[in-house]
Amino acid sequence: MTSKKLKVEAEDEEEQRMDAKSGSDESSDEENDEAYEGDEGITVDFEGRNPIDPDLDGIKQLLGQLFVKAHIDLTELAGVIVAQNYVGSVLKQAYTDADDDEEDEDTDMGDPCQVVFGVTTIINLANKQELASVRQLKKMIFEKAEKYATELVQQQFHDALEGGSKTTGLLLNERFINIPAAVCVPMCENLLSEMERARTKGMPFAFDYYLMFVKYYQQAAAGDKPAEVIYSNDEEEYFIKDSCASFDYSVQKETTTALAGQWQKKDEELQPFRKVLLIEASKLPGIVATIKNLVASVANK
Repeated sequence: MTSKKLKVEAEDEEEQRMDAKSGSDESSDEENDEAYEGDEGITVDFEGRNPIDPDLDGIKQLLGQLFVKAHIDLTELAGVIVAQNYVGSVLKQAYTDADDDEEDEDTDMGDPCQVVFGVTTIINLANKQELASVRQLKKMIFEKAEKYATELVQQQFHDALEGGSKTTGLLLNERFINIPAAVCVPMCENLLSEMERARTKGMPFAFDYYLMFVKYYQQAAAGDKPAEVIYSNDEEEYFIKDSCASFDYSVQKETTTALAGQWQKKDEELQPFRKVLLIEASKLPGIVATIKNLVASVANK
């Protein structure tokens, strides 16, 4: 994949948000309990790159944010992402000439251009069903669905994941906190193009459904104030709108705290949840187009 640079401003300005604040800065073991204060912002150039072996730990960390403390072999899952580097991208800071000037001064520090800030990819769950990580993922989904989903939704997930007649891909769209939704557009567009190229070569990237996990936080209603839902990745609200089946489960017990990414110490604690989606594969191009139009409309204001 040719690196695709995109300039984004990660700033605390309401007009740069799509519909809500961005989500929590959580790690694979717990969420950060340090408060954000003030209007701090930076301008960073990001680019999508093919995953490579040194990215494995960074990808694993991002998977840990999503599947917090789940009994899933994330090392194996990250390895799958790296191995199929012809489909999918990792998000990294773009390399510039200024990095050469600072190289000698920062010899004791990690190269920021090697940090994995996000990952957007697809894993064929039918094609990889022999892997322990895929079996563990399915087991978790069915256990959660049995507890939190209706019988109809349970059947929909069973048909998509175990029915045998449908092919479902795990769609991953994960990144660090406070990186704006604008980065989602080229990453997803590139994924669509790469899947199309892979299909023309006979590779197993034709899907009936996409399986997706969405991180969100909920603040309970208080007085006249209604309950509020805050998505970690703002654009994922539009994936939810076009899903054909979904259910939710809390990860409160798996985290030490749940606070939105841009928050003050006076803010109330938010409860962390995951929403599991089934999306018809034909819907994905339209979802990406919708997000692209929304991002463009915000940028033109």
